[in-house]
Amino acid sequence: MFKAIASPHLVPFDGSFREKDARTAPAKAADAGESRKRPNKLVEELSEMQELLYASDRYAALLIFQALDAAGKDSTIGKVLTGVNPLGCQVFSFKAPSAEELDHDFLWRTTRCLPERGRIGVFNRSYYEEVLVVRVHPEYLQAQRLPQTDPEKLWQERFESIREYEQHLARSGVVILKFWLNVSKDEQRRRFLARLDEPHKNWKFNPNDVKEREHWDDYMRAYRDALNATSRSWAPWYAIPADDKDYMRETVAEIIVDNLKRLSLEYPTPSAEARAEFAEQRKLLAAD
Repeated sequence: MFKAIASPHLVPFDGSFREKDARTAPAKAADAGESRKRPNKLVEELSEMQELLYASDRYAALLIFQALDAAGKDSTIGKVLTGVNPLGCQVFSFKAPSAEELDHDFLWRTTRCLPERGRIGVFNRSYYEEVLVVRVHPEYLQAQRLPQTDPEKLWQERFESIREYEQHLARSGVVILKFWLNVSKDEQRRRFLARLDEPHKNWKFNPNDVKEREHWDDYMRAYRDALNATSRSWAPWYAIPADDKDYMRETVAEIIVDNLKRLSLEYPTPSAEARAEFAEQRKLLAAD
């Protein structure tokens, strides 16, 4: 079963993660400067890894992005996957659940969107919303009509379900990499102001996003608990500094590429029968 590589941004598997200790910016200015030099190379490498993933047809990759508003989920997904063949990649964004989705368990709507072997699947938000947004706003549980909603048990039960679910996927050949894009409250404020001040960004602004800032501390606690409960070697979380977008994107791309390289993917070797058929077809093409 897949096991994650080490990284300064890897959330430990022992429950010791503290959101207050997680950086929102690169450790030093030099790190930010370096991040502008490698994106093209990483994009090329990721494109090559996706082709190998598809050709070998043994694994799928699932990339999960979670963050507060304006952290840069959309732009990071776009930049990191810009060179990947669209036929080998699928992106799903999960908003508030529909009536149909609310009539199923909380893992149902994302399970339908899992990538098949050979493809990279991306979740822009995911089933983790059920232990993040819903935890901050427990009133949302009313629409789910659960048999029981004891908060002392519910969140731990959902963490348990997620751990077991992700372990099952990993055993089935799904490489799960989860990214928390950790933006600071000050930087989020600046990005919201930019959405108001720059006309071409007005469409991105949602007044409710500003209202959610009132729950900042609640969200931080929810992220801390979720990451501690579900970061495991087969489905690791990475807490990525998000205040510097270039650094964030380069770091995410590097982690994806390095993890996929660990799979030791190879193009399939044709059988003797296939090689003989190739030789016959070569003769026909040469004589055409």
